[in-house]
Amino acid sequence: MTAARTRRLTLVGSVLGAAVVALDGTVLTVAQPSLRRDLDTSLAAVQWTSTAYLVTVAALLVFAGRLGDRFGHRRVFAIGAIGFGATSAGIGLAPGIGWVIGLRVLQGVTGALLQPATLGLLRAVYPADLLARPIAWRTGAIGLSAAAGPLVGGALTAQLGWRSVFFLTVVPAAVAGIAALLVRLPPSAEGAAAEGAAAEGTVFHGAAGAPAPGAGLDLPGAGLLGGALAALVFTLAELPEYGPSPAVWLGLAVATALGTAFHRHERRTRHPLLPPAVLRAPTVAPALGVLLTASAALFGTLFLVTYFLQDVLALDPLGCALRALPLALAMVLAAPASATLSRRHGPRRAVVAGMSSLTLGTVLASGFRTDTPVLTTSAAFVLLGAGFGAVMATATTAVVRAAPLGAAGVAGGLQQTAMNIGPALGVAAATTLAAGRAPAGALTPALVVLAAVAATGALLATRLPATHRPPGPSTPSAPSAPEPALRDAER
Repeated sequence: MTAARTRRLTLVGSVLGAAVVALDGTVLTVAQPSLRRDLDTSLAAVQWTSTAYLVTVAALLVFAGRLGDRFGHRRVFAIGAIGFGATSAGIGLAPGIGWVIGLRVLQGVTGALLQPATLGLLRAVYPADLLARPIAWRTGAIGLSAAAGPLVGGALTAQLGWRSVFFLTVVPAAVAGIAALLVRLPPSAEGAAAEGAAAEGTVFHGAAGAPAPGAGLDLPGAGLLGGALAALVFTLAELPEYGPSPAVWLGLAVATALGTAFHRHERRTRHPLLPPAVLRAPTVAPALGVLLTASAALFGTLFLVTYFLQDVLALDPLGCALRALPLALAMVLAAPASATLSRRHGPRRAVVAGMSSLTLGTVLASGFRTDTPVLTTSAAFVLLGAGFGAVMATATTAVVRAAPLGAAGVAGGLQQTAMNIGPALGVAAATTLAAGRAPAGALTPALVVLAAVAATGALLATRLPATHRPPGPSTPSAPSAPEPALRDAER
């Protein structure tokens, strides 16, 4: 198989895998009321169809990335993608709410396997100087899928019922998994994970010199980190509903205790879950901070703006989705444009520009009133979408590119963890800030704070390199004379 075909198949699988996960998250939201009526269950049980998935994914993302580094991203991606499609089909056939929740937990496991591997595969087959463009296409696909979710999910639910929403992702997930199985990575990429792990001291060897099964996975560390993240995400998910209740404080205490234990464990163990090469990379920490603040500001803003559009302007869910459509379109266009901006002016300027756009969009949204022109609301959504698309594509590239190839899965897991915690944190903050206020009066004070969060991300972005730094070790080298057709297509 030629290098060009390997890259194309890898890109198809990565984009489809990321899009399927994004689509699943948004179509379920509009299908939940129908699911509740059909299965005759409680609102709390229906909410667990989302919470169970989010908690499971958050707990396993980093460990799943390490599995990809240890056993190969192609294999882990294929298992995750095919498993995601199979669990979707199972949910569509589920006879009761208990089955739905249980299968959503299992789907969270497959989603955790799938998501870091979408980045690990790209890191394995694309040379560093071509990595920004495929990650930008992946970002654009996520934006398009997230925007299409409410529209497609609403139409399917109205015509065919809530079960059709889950069948929607079965075929794309299967195609993504099959595309991954058809890929044959170059020997340098397939061997890089084991070599990189060995260089970091993360692989045990048996008497014959071969890696022992499960070596270097740091199961105690994975359990501590997974427990801390699960407790944190569960607490953030519960906060909007119950406020600062004793259960919420207990969840924060558990997350803090487990997080502290994980930190101590990682400092003492010979084989840490988070390789030192990833943590030492100067680009990784600020890029993760940018992703966390950007996603918190965006999703917190969208949470309150959605209530404003529905409760104050009296738009139905479809009308609300159409009003916010400029955000998705701007995100789809900004992601590939940011790759060009980053290549010409460096990741620092690209991310600062994106965070500035996100901050301005949040400030503009804070002034929404009943008489605000549609042109003004559209401008706010364009600024939000363009800023977030640019930030997500560029900061993700910075995280993945900075990691050694043998730790690309862990880097992808950290990126996905930031993108899971950020929205939960933003919604929890927005709910807390808006507590006790009417939707029309809650928008301004809450969004001013969220704009400050976005501005903090802009400050973090100044710590990113002004130009692209050389990637970590074990990076596949770009051919000295790339195929003209491939080079043109990538640009």
